Amino acid sequence: MNLVPFGSVCSLQNGRAFKPEEWSASGTPIVRIQNLNDESKPFNYCDFEVEKRFHVDSGDLLFSWSGTPGTSFGAFFWNRGKGFLNQHIFRVDIDERHIDKNYLRYAINSKLDLIIDQAHGGVGLKHITKGKLEAVEIPLPPLPEQKRIAAILDKADAIRRKRQQAIQLADDFLRAVFLDMFGDPVTNPKGWDLLPFSAVGTLDRGKSRHRPRNDPALLGGIHPLIQTGEVANSRGYIKEHSATYSDLGLAQSKKWDAGTLCITIAANIAKTGILTFPACFPDSVVGFIPNKHVTVEYVQHWLGFLQKNLEENAPQAAQKNINLEILRALLIPVPPKSEQEQFSSMVAGILAIEEKIASSSDALGNAFDALSQKAFSGQL
Repeated sequence: MNLVPFGSVCSLQNGRAFKPEEWSASGTPIVRIQNLNDESKPFNYCDFEVEKRFHVDSGDLLFSWSGTPGTSFGAFFWNRGKGFLNQHIFRVDIDERHIDKNYLRYAINSKLDLIIDQAHGGVGLKHITKGKLEAVEIPLPPLPEQKRIAAILDKADAIRRKRQQAIQLADDFLRAVFLDMFGDPVTNPKGWDLLPFSAVGTLDRGKSRHRPRNDPALLGGIHPLIQTGEVANSRGYIKEHSATYSDLGLAQSKKWDAGTLCITIAANIAKTGILTFPACFPDSVVGFIPNKHVTVEYVQHWLGFLQKNLEENAPQAAQKNINLEILRALLIPVPPKSEQEQFSSMVAGILAIEEKIASSSDALGNAFDALSQKAFSGQL
């Protein structure tokens, strides 16, 4: 199959570098990376017009070229109407008389491992230059063959998405169980005692006296180092990590025990994950260890109900963030411990089901990747 540079079949238009003071509560949504890989994420808005080259609309193909490897990079279709493109995202403009847009999305996403390998940056945050992305070679068969391959991959992708939807249904079930057992934690209709968050456990920020990206000697040992993105994308339990501290790195940090609830306080606000192994994390993450009043699963789901409000009302500087004092002052309803433990048991049961679904989803993901490789090597 004929290989061509990605940049030879499209034009890449980068987004605009919006300043925080240009954000607004209403107007046209600013499309950021988080709005591509998580549709539940809130928008920032712009209440003035920008140059047309920064406009996006439904059906546009976008490529995010900066962020956390494994979650941020990749090509996405935009499907939520008019927006303004933020920096770190390319709009991929093509001539659809010669290129099938859906095929191109699959083709460039099949090269994500190569793209991430060529990206620059420190721990947990990388970016690829426009030139390097344009130089990535993709297979380019005739247009009818492009459409045939895209249709086959669409069918396989639909099966994969249904498994992911099953996991979401399980999460929705737990949310419904929480509301039935404890009521809305914001309005506390069951009249549970209210305590400051600081009174039901220990809350402290992660620790790192030095930026690991500025000192390679801190990295590469045996001590797991968790990043904000790994908490935000953990689906409740942190089971893997992409970086480690050396003994020197550990000496200027702190290792937290398995079972600690990690809470993000910068960029991704109030996203949570429970450690399944001892690990360190930076000061953009807060660790919570429960006392006799609460279970960690109850606290995690309580925060889940508050997350959107905390994120939307977080102070904005270069990026949104909340401080430890805001968390400590939150009032948490405290039901009887026995009822919390019953809920925790239900969480464990649902988690076992989700793990089976996730295992099946992983297998489907591997099958999809293998199918893609066959498609783009002329074997399909």
